[in-house]
Amino acid sequence: MEQMKDLKFQEEIQKMEYEPLSNVEKRLCAWGFGLGVVLLVVLYFVSSFIPGAHGV
Repeated sequence: MEQMKDLKFQEEIQKMEYEPLSNVEKRLCAWGFGLGVVLLVVLYFVSSFIPGAHGV
């Protein structure tokens, strides 16, 4: 039963045609990545105010 589902899934994936990302999707990815990096930097500097947070 499980193998049959896997085979059908693989067949459906192979039948799908390639769809490039639209401009909106590209912008969303860029914003998400940028926001993640900015938040990591901000949280790093905020944690520097907590004694012993960086183990130094």
